[in-house]
Amino acid sequence: MIFKDGKTYDRLKFIALLILPVGTFLSTFCGIWFSEAVADQIMQTFAALDVLAGAVVVASNKVYRVKNNAGE
Repeated sequence: MIFKDGKTYDRLKFIALLILPVGTFLSTFCGIWFSEAVADQIMQTFAALDVLAGAVVVASNKVYRVKNNAGE
């Protein structure tokens, strides 16, 4: 696993699966009440962060599985 403990992995997974998708809500809300440019910037920022966090979670999970399967 890339992380030294499961807590870091669990936190990052929580952020990637629950917190960062909140950007969709913020983008919609800002698009309604403020400018479309702000909404687009918010959505693009959250989408980029979500992709990065998801990639780290997947890579960490793969490393963990390879290490555990090799030890059996």
